[in-house]
Amino acid sequence: MKLCRYGAKGAEKPGLVDADGRIRDLSGHIADVTVEAIAGLADVDAETLPLVEGNPRLGVPVTGISKIVAIGLNYRDHAIESNLPIPTEPVMFMKALSSLSGPNDTVVLPKGSTHGDWEVELGVVIGKTCRHVAKEDALDHVAGYVLCNDVSERFNQKERGTQWSKGKGHDTFCPTGPWLVTPDEVGDAMDLDMSLDLNGERMQTGNTKTMIFPIDELISYVSEYVTLMPGDLMITGTPPGVGEGKKPDKIFLKAGDTMTLAIDKLGTQSQDVVAFDLAALA
Repeated sequence: MKLCRYGAKGAEKPGLVDADGRIRDLSGHIADVTVEAIAGLADVDAETLPLVEGNPRLGVPVTGISKIVAIGLNYRDHAIESNLPIPTEPVMFMKALSSLSGPNDTVVLPKGSTHGDWEVELGVVIGKTCRHVAKEDALDHVAGYVLCNDVSERFNQKERGTQWSKGKGHDTFCPTGPWLVTPDEVGDAMDLDMSLDLNGERMQTGNTKTMIFPIDELISYVSEYVTLMPGDLMITGTPPGVGEGKKPDKIFLKAGDTMTLAIDKLGTQSQDVVAFDLAALA
């Protein structure tokens, strides 16, 4: 099942994506897309739902996210290109909820940004409370998977002390979607091709099977330190090819750029990049 939220920002409606990729209106069945509502949709026939006309804006595909837990350096080649040690246990940091944005919404660079960067990532939406969850039980706590862009401002991340969140939590820095895809439709989430293009040029190519720490291990590990609640989002790291790691010259985001991301079975997203503007963040 592919679920989405469509419409103007702050007024999104619940939708289901049918076999032909068309959005069907779920408003007659649920008020919004939450992990609690998913179970009640098992018997819904997409063909009986009203068809949504046109090409509406897509929002974050699930609501009720109480935290975003991110995993850093979870692909060996990305750690190497970042000139950082290969982690011996997962690197955790938090992204602000205010960084969430729709999959095709504009990315607004922070004021004075000089080192904006991209990271295509697999996102895991938690379906049940996770507190000290055993690895073998971890995947039973997954509601679905999403495509995310862990946009980063590297100078703020690395040159403003040791708090990564300073460079990771800016508004619009967590485009998510287009869909929440349930585990039964994704199948093996540890074998999904992923990519990111900048202005039509391939920057990142990877596969989730090359993670250092797989999804079940990550959920179990994080749940030892942070209680994951239904709806919470965990993003699982990025493969090599970020702008900071480009040689001989680093590449950083600038106004006018376009990022296009894809993960098998999870769809695609695309963001235009603009310079800092308070009005654009309203």
